Amino acid sequence: MTQTIAQLTPLTEVRALIGREVKPVAPCALEIASGAGCVLAEQVVAPVRPDTAIALADGWAMRSEDTAGAGSYAPVLLPVGPAWVESGHPLPSDCDCIAPPDAVLVTELRAEVLSEVPPGQGVLPAGGDHDGARPLSQAGERLGAAQAAAFAALGIQEVCVRRPRLLIATAGDNPILAACAEFVAKDALRLGAVIDRIGAIEAALAAHAADGLIVIGGTGVGRTDASATAVARAGKLAVHGVALAPGETAGFGFVANRPVLLLPGRLDAAIAIWLMLGRALLERLAGAHGSNERPQTWTLARKIASSIGLTEVVPVRIDTSQAEPLAHRYWPLSAIARADGYIVISPESEGASAGSAVQVWPWP
Repeated sequence: MTQTIAQLTPLTEVRALIGREVKPVAPCALEIASGAGCVLAEQVVAPVRPDTAIALADGWAMRSEDTAGAGSYAPVLLPVGPAWVESGHPLPSDCDCIAPPDAVLVTELRAEVLSEVPPGQGVLPAGGDHDGARPLSQAGERLGAAQAAAFAALGIQEVCVRRPRLLIATAGDNPILAACAEFVAKDALRLGAVIDRIGAIEAALAAHAADGLIVIGGTGVGRTDASATAVARAGKLAVHGVALAPGETAGFGFVANRPVLLLPGRLDAAIAIWLMLGRALLERLAGAHGSNERPQTWTLARKIASSIGLTEVVPVRIDTSQAEPLAHRYWPLSAIARADGYIVISPESEGASAGSAVQVWPWP
């Protein structure tokens, strides 16, 4: 029997369904070196760092009051020869600053300071890196590479994260489907997922090791299209047909309580559905509190016309201060290759006029 699409479900309803029915995966401990991109399952805390004042630069450890009034033409004789301290080493308990190497003249007979040194110069006080009072990050936040480096420097060896395992299957073997699968895999990996791939859709639906399934291709009403039927037969097909352009033939359902997202086998439609629904699914599995990505405001170079009731994703290229729309409904491969970002036209809108301010999201 040929697949049919009875109606297009609004994008907001599909996203709400994902929010209600998809549960976060169980947390696991992960070495900090592998944690970047993953969503934290617990808040991250660390003790006071450093626990005593340390030098931020190589130089002379001193009391700032001993340098008062010093200058190159009026050096001040120091009562006691200063101690040399390497960067990162503790300061003597009576010192509160680090003088540069050339600010002090030391001989066998005496030591003179040639310039004033203010209190705290060249010094990281106790608790200067972290006071230990507040958590460094909260559960639901995505761990960035710079954060992971800071955690490692603070002595944190592992973090508790949620790391969904996605299984990707394609309805056939051709360059377009392969390109779709590669795009999804790379974006999901960047967002902290573990990716497995399998050739046949039936085998993917029967697999039990994944937290979510991504099926690419076979979502339309052609004679050989059968992805939606396969999901309905193996579990529950909750949605077939999404009011999103491109991507109208997408679907969503569950097999053995695992979410299954059906992406069309066209690259533009697969990208649009992944951006609007795939990332939302992954965020829900990971327990993320929203996306880290933020749009930028640009001026639209020319009019975009859209249909009421249909959410539309429009790729754009940024040229000086304007966003130039590259495609409408169907995205040529050249438009995908040239795009810098994308605009989302709401289903309540008939489009956007030239010269209007639009929100441009980063291109994946």
